[in-house]
Amino acid sequence: MALNQKRNPLRKTLQNAARLRVIVSVFAKHGFHNIAQRIKLGRFLVERLSGSDTDLYSAPQRMRMAFEQLGPTFVKLGQVLATRPDLVPPEYVEEFSHLHDRVAPLPYDIIQKILFDQYGENFSSQFQEILPEPLGSASIAQVHRARLTSGEDVVIKIQRPGIIKIIADDLSVLYFLAELLEKYVPETRPFSPVTIVDEFFKTLELETDFIVEANNIRRFQQNFKKDSDIIIPKVYLDLSTEKILVMEALKGQPLSHANALLQEGLDTEKIIKKALQVYLKMVFIDGLFHGDLHAGNLFIYSENKIGLIDFGVVGRLNQKTQTAVASMLIALGKEDYERLAYEYVDMAPFTDRVNVDLFAKDLTELIAPYFGLTLKNVNMGRLLMSSASVAAKHGLIVPTELMMFFKSLVAIEGVGRKIRPEYDFLSTAIEFSSEIVREQFQPIKLADHLSQVTRETKALINQLPRQSSMLLKKLNSPGHAFQWNLQNMNELLRSLENSFSLLTLGIVIAALLISASIIAQPLAQSSLHQLPVLSLILFTFAGLLGCLGFYHYIRKP
Repeated sequence: MALNQKRNPLRKTLQNAARLRVIVSVFAKHGFHNIAQRIKLGRFLVERLSGSDTDLYSAPQRMRMAFEQLGPTFVKLGQVLATRPDLVPPEYVEEFSHLHDRVAPLPYDIIQKILFDQYGENFSSQFQEILPEPLGSASIAQVHRARLTSGEDVVIKIQRPGIIKIIADDLSVLYFLAELLEKYVPETRPFSPVTIVDEFFKTLELETDFIVEANNIRRFQQNFKKDSDIIIPKVYLDLSTEKILVMEALKGQPLSHANALLQEGLDTEKIIKKALQVYLKMVFIDGLFHGDLHAGNLFIYSENKIGLIDFGVVGRLNQKTQTAVASMLIALGKEDYERLAYEYVDMAPFTDRVNVDLFAKDLTELIAPYFGLTLKNVNMGRLLMSSASVAAKHGLIVPTELMMFFKSLVAIEGVGRKIRPEYDFLSTAIEFSSEIVREQFQPIKLADHLSQVTRETKALINQLPRQSSMLLKKLNSPGHAFQWNLQNMNELLRSLENSFSLLTLGIVIAALLISASIIAQPLAQSSLHQLPVLSLILFTFAGLLGCLGFYHYIRKP
C-alpha cells in the first residue's frame, strides 16, 4: 500500500514543499513561529497570531487548534499523543483528548462510484440495497447500512478516496520535521520525535488496510466461539478489500444510545460482569485485545448478550507482558508500590539510572490517595497512564504495548461507569490477575516453561561451536584489534600516572639511602657529626624527596 513508501525525507519534502509551507504556516499562525525559526524553516513563515490573540489561548489549546486545522493526519496524531503521557506533558494530553475524528459525510454518488470501482460489474449482483444516509463518517472511512442480494443485513465500511495519499504526504513531512527537531532543538531528543512518528506510521498503516481489520475480526471470532453471550460480527472476506470492509450488522443497541440500558429483561449486573470478563480474557488469556472499546463499539442485547465492533486498532501482549501486567494490578491491590516500580523497570529497556526507591515514592504519592475508590470517583486507567509519565521522568522507556493496555483500560472503565458507576472494577481485575499468576505455577505451565528453557538451552549448545569458530577466526584475522570503551578513562590514567610517579620517587629515595649507607659504613662512628660529607648530602637529599613525595600524596584529588 502507499503508506509503505513513507520515508525518504529529502525527496518527499521536495515533492511536498507546498504542504510543508502550509504546515509550518499553520503552526506559526497559532503562535509557534519560534519553533519554525529554531529548526531553520523561517523562510516558510507567512503569518502569525498577534500578541493579544496568542494570549487568549494556552499553548496546548493553540496546538490542538493547529492540529484540527491541518486535517485528518494531525487529528489522528493528536489522538495518539493523548494516550502517551509518558511522552507528552499532562496539559497537552488533556487538550489532545478533546480532538474528535468527525468530518462531513461524503455524498452518496461518490460512495457509489467507489463501490463500482472496487466491484466493477458485480456491484449490483452483490448488494440488494445500500442506505444513502451514513451510520458514521470519520477521516479515514464512512459506514453505510446495506442488504446483500442473499437477504443478509450488513454494514459497509468504505475508505475515503485519496486519504492514503494525504496521510502518506503528511507522514513524509512529519518525518522531516521530526528529524529537524532532534537536530536543532536538543530538549526534544529525550522524547525521540522520529520514534513517535514511526510508531504513528505503524498505527495508521494497520488502520488504513481493511484486510488487516477483517483478519482481526476473524481472530476474535475464533477466540470467543465457545461463548454464545459474546457476538462478534461475521466478516465477508469475499466482498472485502483494502478499501472496503463488509460485515454483519449487529441487532443490539450501542451502549452510547440513551435507551440501550432500558431494554426489557436487561440485568446491568450481568452486563458489566460480562463486559469486564470479556476484556480481561482478551488481555490475560488471548493476548489480543480491543484497543478502543468505548460505548459506541459495544452493543447491548436484551438477552444480556454483548456485541463488539470496530477492530481496526488492537493490542497484542506476549506471555511475559501478560504476567507483568497481572503483577502490576496485584501490586496495586496490595498497595505495594515498590513492586509496581520494579515491574516497570523489568518491562522497560535496561537502564542503570533509575532510583527505584524514589520512583516507588513518587508512585505512592500519585496513586495512594485514590486507592479503594470505585469507577464513579476515579479512573484507574488514567492513573496508570499518569504512572507511566512518572516512569518516563525517572528515565524509563514505557513499552508501546503497555501504553495500549492503559488506553484500553481507560475505555473499558468508561463503559463500566456508564453501566454501573459504583462497580469496583479494580477488585475484579485483581482477582482475575491473581488467577492468571497462580496458573503460571501449575504443573502443566511449569512443564511448558521448562520445555521452553530446554529448547533454548539446546539451541545455545548447538550454536556454541559455530559461534566459537567465528570468534576464533575473527581474533586470528590480520586486521583485528580489540576496542575498549572505558568510562572515566582520564581519572584512571591520572591515577596510574600518580602511582608510577610515587613508585619512581620511592626507588630514587631508596637508592640514595642505600648509597649513603654504603659510603658511611667503613668510616661511621657513634656520633652523627663524624659521618662523611657525601653521606650527609645523600641522606639530606633523600629526606627532602621523601617530604616532597608525602606532600604530593596528601594533596592528590
